[in-house]
Amino acid sequence: MRKLAKKRRVRMRTPPETDALNVLLDAFCKCGMVKEAEAVFGRVKRKLLGNAETYSTLFFGWCRARDPKKAMKVLEEMIQMKHTPESFTYVAAIISFCSAGLVSEARELFEFMRTEGLTISSPTAKTYSIMIVALAKADRMEECFELLSDMRSCGCMPDVTTYKDLIEGMCLVGKLDAAYRVLDEMGRAGFPPDIVTYNCFLNVFCSHRKADDALELCERMIEAHCEPSVHTYNMMMMMFFEMGEAHRALDICLEMDKRRCQRAIDTYEIMIYGLFDCGETEYATALLDEVINRDMKLSYKKFDAIMLRLSDVGNLGAIHRLSEHMRKFYNVAMARRFAITQKKKSIGLRRK
Repeated sequence: MRKLAKKRRVRMRTPPETDALNVLLDAFCKCGMVKEAEAVFGRVKRKLLGNAETYSTLFFGWCRARDPKKAMKVLEEMIQMKHTPESFTYVAAIISFCSAGLVSEARELFEFMRTEGLTISSPTAKTYSIMIVALAKADRMEECFELLSDMRSCGCMPDVTTYKDLIEGMCLVGKLDAAYRVLDEMGRAGFPPDIVTYNCFLNVFCSHRKADDALELCERMIEAHCEPSVHTYNMMMMMFFEMGEAHRALDICLEMDKRRCQRAIDTYEIMIYGLFDCGETEYATALLDEVINRDMKLSYKKFDAIMLRLSDVGNLGAIHRLSEHMRKFYNVAMARRFAITQKKKSIGLRRK
């Protein structure tokens, strides 16, 4: 390798021995043999000095093995050897600790990053949001808001993306009170919430079937001059159909038309399928005719489900019309492939 480099006049950034060592350590760590990787490095350490990549490989290996103490030991040794860990190294480790439920260890690493790390590897707004969401998930809300205030005092000002990440993360773990606090703070910071932010809240309300809270949020959106989107109305209608309240879902549809929000194909699919489930076959068939007349393309999954519903009620005319319409978009081979896939899924579920 050295001869080839000399012949080609290529300046080698690292000795080939170090590159070979890094490849070997990486292979060990990916196979879960972190102890063996550390033992190999211990044997050659005196003769062959590792570089930043060597230490990063071992560090990630211990993170994957969920051993934060040994990971921190490698990180400290890395800094002692004058190697600078990148911000990515810290962030990836914090994410792996949080996903493993080791929130305290992730917080310890975060503090190490703030105090011991260099300017190049200091926490970014994204790092703060990852840590705050992890603390919210662990029900450590006071620490969440302490960290948010620390973020500002360190000169790392949260932007729109940071607030959205925080709100979405808190909504996903069901911490709605904390998410509302962040929403209010977002408004005070000069970032008015947009439709995506509101839809994060609405998704939680609809998945838990909290109809009153969902309607109240929609009113709050309109008061804040944030017009509901198609996705907003779709979530609301789906919730009411799942609750068996078809009349309230239809009220949402009328409100949607009143506010001049164009129906998408997803809207029609939700309404048709929901109305069939609630026994409103005439209204569902009328909407299906509207889809055919407007030359709209149903997704194959919904097309198949609607055909089954039409078969149940014995509406042969609607089956024929829909089949002729969908023949423009889907061929026989695709239908056969879809049927085989669905059959495999059902067999797989039976085995479980």
